[in-house]
Formats: sequence, structure tokens, C-alpha cells
Amino acid sequence: MNVNQRLIHLSNWQQRIKNTTQEEKNNLFDRIRNQNSWFTPKQSELALEGIVNYLAPEKLRQWLGQYEFPDPKSFKPKNIGIIMAGNIPGVGFHDLLCVLIAGHQAKIKLSSSDNILIPWLVALLSEVSIELGQAISFEERLNGMDAYIATGSDNTARYFDYYFGRYPHIIRKNRTSIAILDGNESQEDWNLLSRDIFQYYGLGCRNVSKIYVSNQETLQAFLKGMDPAHQVIDHHKYLNNYEYNKSKYLVNRSPHFDNGHLLLVESNELVSPISVVYFELYTDLTRLQKQLKEKENKIQCVVSREGWFDGSTPFGSAQCPEVSDYADKVDTLKFLLNLDQEILRHAEGHQKQG
Repeated sequence: MNVNQRLIHLSNWQQRIKNTTQEEKNNLFDRIRNQNSWFTPKQSELALEGIVNYLAPEKLRQWLGQYEFPDPKSFKPKNIGIIMAGNIPGVGFHDLLCVLIAGHQAKIKLSSSDNILIPWLVALLSEVSIELGQAISFEERLNGMDAYIATGSDNTARYFDYYFGRYPHIIRKNRTSIAILDGNESQEDWNLLSRDIFQYYGLGCRNVSKIYVSNQETLQAFLKGMDPAHQVIDHHKYLNNYEYNKSKYLVNRSPHFDNGHLLLVESNELVSPISVVYFELYTDLTRLQKQLKEKENKIQCVVSREGWFDGSTPFGSAQCPEVSDYADKVDTLKFLLNLDQEILRHAEGHQKQG
């Protein structure tokens, strides 16, 4: 099967997902929520909409136009072990998509926190393409793969590197996202930024967990601007996090701001707890750019009002990546298309070490 044939099957997959009845989706979303209460039906629907967007035929063709694909007659598919994270619904879908497009076999180790949406999607794919469906399997152990793609925390990344480091691999660690404020934000801007902060309750690496502000007044405007997102406190797990962190700051007499559903704390750190956003003051944009450059391996994306800050995207776009946007800015598809060279390079490296 060549890439154009795979694109036809992927287009049919998108159409099959779009044709799912609301009753079927409601049943799916209820199953997902029962398995992981962080994944409310609204959050699952947003994740599914993002997956449908990935599979848009015109976007796929535009994305793939920049790559060279091997001759199907001489191509030998490889077994790719995919260890998926479970922080937001279907978070490992992009890796699966890349493996399918490259023509390899996907061997998936699901997270116990997100083990319903991906199998459901694969079942729909099998309905429209037996061949692509057969290229996917779910495994408890991923031994003897040709290459690995693993996503997890900084701690699990060390584990992944120990076991998979001698194979071609992409191993992802903790990342988070940030926002740069200039003090000219309107309520519409705050509404968009609130999506970047609260969508998926802040569990994703593309969620904003820290803001950079130029003055104290902007902090008060930010807190007031987040008021329309107060309904986030209705989720019992979010509320538990909020109450725990608030109590900790009060007991320790730690300075913080509180608007009733969000805590704002000054910190040099990037990754804040759920229900908390860190802030840091800046006085010079050039210095800020340099500071962020030094931390780029921990930052997934940067947002600002209408994308005014160099290298950023507009508020509201953090959790809306396009299919051509790669996690950690590592080109997964290029890695998979060049896998023969990667395997050879790793083999030569081990020979030298031996």
C-alpha cells in the first residue's frame, strides 16, 4: 500500500468517526468518564474533535507534501512500540497516525488512565480498512521492537531510556506551556487564555501553567479575567486540588492570589500544580527571550495576545495543535521514514561501544 492509498483509508476513517451517532458518542464518553473521572464528556468530545481535525484530507495532503516516502516495493515495515501517556483523552493518537502513514506496524501499550478512546478509534478504522486495522495491536509488554516512541514523566523517561536506549527511539519528558502578557489584554483575550489554562483541567503539556507579566496591575486583571471560567471548580477532583493547595499556602503563610477557583503564585518554576498558575515579572523582552531560550526543553508552546510575542501563537490555540505540530518539536514522521538509517546508526554505535 502506498501513501496515497493510505490517505484514502484515513479519509474514510475520518468520515466513519464523523458519522458516529450522538447516542454512540454519549455511550463512549460515559465509558471514558467511568474509567477516568477527569475525562468528562465535554473534554472527550474536544479531544475527538481534535482527532477529526488531524484526519482532514486536505490537511493530511498538505502535511505529507514535504516528505519523501520510500518505494512500496522495497519497503519493509518495522514494529514500532508506542507507549502512550494518559493525561488527556487520546493523547497518543498523533504517534499512532504517524506510524500508520509511514507504513509501519503499531504495537501500543496503553496507559491505564486512557484505555478506551484509542481502541474505539482503532475498531472504527478496522471497519473501513482491514489492512490498516491489522497494522495495529495492543500489547502488555513491548519487547523486541525495532523502534520505540514513549511519552511520560521525567521519572519514567529515565526508565524508558534504560530499557529502550539501545534502539532507535523518541522519548518525551515533562513539558508545560506558558503565556506572555503585555497588559493590553481584553476580556475576550482572557476568555481565550482561560481555554489554554483550564481545558482538560490543566492536565496537558500544552496547558498554560505559568504566565509572565510586566507589572503587578496585570496580575489583578488576569485574575478578574479568569472569573468566567469559575465553573471549573464544579469538578470534584479539581476542587480537591484547589482546596488542598489553598490550605497549604495558608498554613505555610505563602503569598498568593486567589479568585475562588484559581491560585496565582510567584515562582521561578514552570510546572505548577493543578488549580495553580505560577507567575513571574519581566522588565525586558530581550532578557525574557534569552531566559525562555534556556528553558526551551521544558516548554511545549508559548501563547500571547494575538501572537505578538516572537515565537508564540495566539491565546486559545495551545490545545488546538495541527497535524503538522510535533510534540517537543521532534519530527516523528521524519524519524519513522528514516528508520532504516536510524537502526543502522544504532547498530554501529553499539559495535563501537563493544
